[in-house]
Amino acid sequence: MMTSPPRKPATVLIVDDEAGLRRVLERFLERHGYRVLSAGTAESAYEILASEEADALLLDIHLPTMSGLALYLAIIHRWPALEGHIAIMTGDAEAEEVRTWLDHHRCTVIRKPFNLKQVADWVSSALQQGRASDAMDA
Repeated sequence: MMTSPPRKPATVLIVDDEAGLRRVLERFLERHGYRVLSAGTAESAYEILASEEADALLLDIHLPTMSGLALYLAIIHRWPALEGHIAIMTGDAEAEEVRTWLDHHRCTVIRKPFNLKQVADWVSSALQQGRASDAMDA
């Protein structure tokens, strides 16, 4: 009887300049069986994506040198399959700039402060969405 090889864990990239928050999210997601990559800047996130495949991204809006919103656009331009697999994390979801941007882009918003269950639920949902489209492609 043949057994299928073990499924590799899904990879989540966390992009946030707050090191403490990144560490909390890393530990939480790793305990839930995910492979976690993290970046503190837009540039390092883009470099990671150029060499590593991510299944879902948690992306802070306020990054040091580039807006997370601009990074989102750069990512989906280069890796269009990630659209629908990126959540924006912000405490400013009601800011005019953010609301206007969200009116034009399909993206989940996770409002800070958030509870970790919200993050786990979104990651699980984003990955299920990816598996459903993979099954349709097969």
